[in-house]
Amino acid sequence: MIGILGFAALFGLNRFGPPKLAVVLALIWWALLVMLQSPLFPQPNPIGSFMGGNFVGWLMLGILAVPVLGYRFGLRHLRRTIAAKATVATNASGAFRPVELDRYARHIMLREIGGAGQRKLKEASVLVIGAGGLGSPALLYLAASGVGRIGVVDPDVVENVNLQRQVIHTDDRIGMPKVHSAVAAMQALNPFLDLRAYARRLDADTGGLIAEYDLILDGTDNFDTRYLVNKLCVAAGKPLISAAITQWEGQISLYDPARGGPCFECTFPSRPALGMVPTCAEAGVAAPLPGVIGSMMAVEAIKHLTGAGQTLRGRLMIYDALYADARVIVTKRRAGCAACDAPL
Repeated sequence: MIGILGFAALFGLNRFGPPKLAVVLALIWWALLVMLQSPLFPQPNPIGSFMGGNFVGWLMLGILAVPVLGYRFGLRHLRRTIAAKATVATNASGAFRPVELDRYARHIMLREIGGAGQRKLKEASVLVIGAGGLGSPALLYLAASGVGRIGVVDPDVVENVNLQRQVIHTDDRIGMPKVHSAVAAMQALNPFLDLRAYARRLDADTGGLIAEYDLILDGTDNFDTRYLVNKLCVAAGKPLISAAITQWEGQISLYDPARGGPCFECTFPSRPALGMVPTCAEAGVAAPLPGVIGSMMAVEAIKHLTGAGQTLRGRLMIYDALYADARVIVTKRRAGCAACDAPL
């Protein structure tokens, strides 16, 4: 009777506790019962009588349990194998998980994006150069929108002075490389993405990264890098969304000479004289301004990748936050451009 009660207790553990532990304890309990009932054990055996049953009975129970347990664990292993293969197949085919469909439902409802457009975003790759004021909102909205692969390039670390406008970073990540801070924020926002961090300065030696992405966003704060990024994009045939801010004003355009638009150097053929265009560190910047322009960069990226609406290819938008004014200037390819060599 005690032997049967022991198995009943182990059955309860199997239902409400770790199954493997219950099986191991059941085997130990069965071995103890068989040993106590064994003819090899000194007889008469009051402990064996107290446990109940007999040697042959407990031995037969163990023999019958072997195929039952084997079938149970074999079936469980088979189910796990099938589930794992199904998961791999789903990921390989790029199918949306149910949680992703729920996440992107507001996008899919848009006539201009829909399911086909959301799939384009999932299959797209975007490289963002600069994880500062402009890169922060652009990266967050690209991640939230479901762009499948996002790379971010920046050589700097998070500083206290950045936090006034670089909203992708936090106080507890001061001292961390900006690219790793940005990836942590994007991962927390959307775990279904392929995120790449490049803690380096983009130069002629590392510019090969551009060829690995479908679209480039430039949010850097110096003209040397802007002109270099433009030349690299032209050489690789990649579209470039470039933006700049200072004080209360920002500007943004899509430069895409491979598809008939001007490049950055077509629009700005020469660098401004030293000191004519001060940096944010020199002239200051309103905290929400990079959020506005950086969000525009993300919007332009989404439109370009999905084919929705009209992009800023061939147009330069200038936004004046101080007087709530925006204007758009038509831009054209410039004959003899040193970067894209536009024909006459």
